[in-house]
Amino acid sequence: MARPPVPGSVVVPNWHESAEGKEYLACILRKNRRRVFEMEFHHVGQAGLELLTSSDAPALASQSAGITGVSHCAWPPLGLLERPVLPPPVSIDTASYKIFVSGKSGVGKTALVAKLAGLEVPVVHHETTGIQTTVVFWPAKLQASGRVVMFRFEFWDCGESALKKFDHMLPACMENTDAFLFLFSFTDRASFEDLPGQLTRIAGEAPGVVRMVIGSKFDQYMHTDVPERDLIAFRQAWELPLLRVKSVPGRRLADGCTLDGRAGLADVAHVLNGLAEQLWHQDQVAAGLLPNPPESAPE
Repeated sequence: MARPPVPGSVVVPNWHESAEGKEYLACILRKNRRRVFEMEFHHVGQAGLELLTSSDAPALASQSAGITGVSHCAWPPLGLLERPVLPPPVSIDTASYKIFVSGKSGVGKTALVAKLAGLEVPVVHHETTGIQTTVVFWPAKLQASGRVVMFRFEFWDCGESALKKFDHMLPACMENTDAFLFLFSFTDRASFEDLPGQLTRIAGEAPGVVRMVIGSKFDQYMHTDVPERDLIAFRQAWELPLLRVKSVPGRRLADGCTLDGRAGLADVAHVLNGLAEQLWHQDQVAAGLLPNPPESAPE
């Protein structure tokens, strides 16, 4: 895998807050509410799992892993759109990526994806019993060319128990994956100590895939089980991007009920920009357009 780029060297930071950026963000907002694009949940039954993907995605592990048996439930298509609609003057290219979200039970994988998609964050923890896929669109401006690209992130979230119980679940999640998001909780020391094992076990099988680490529940930092010195040591050993997210509920519009989509985007922009930056850089290196410096092994 290519060494991660310097933050802000690939994607223009805070571009989403500019007048130009807000024009593009309007296509994923409607009256300050986030638009829902694609969200599906795939139950695990005794016979196995059915993997369903969007119409423009390639066939995945349901064909190669011999997965049979069906139990599928789709989320209600509340204003469901296939993709953002831009006026002709601002039409742009779309770059699509599959992202597998990994972490111990209870660290906030489902909550993180909900925040990234502008959805309600579950108040009570319920472990995902199958595979949940969620599509998030994010426009970003490239530093080198000044081009704006619409990034389409398809997040795959699977419960830890299901991964352990069903052997085919992990291969299905990893098939054609472009990036791994490894989560730990600042309030769960064990989840942080589990990161090296996850990185070795999962990402070790896919050396060319982007890897990022996210610490959840950062707003509860006063009760942290993971001090700053340990984060510094982890960064030095693994040389991976490490971001932080809050667990507080999203801000509301004036009605007190509806999530404020624009404010929600501001809360997660650093994660979406980070993903866009890492994935675009990796593609440029893979295409031979950028040099690939040697990667240091973890100490």
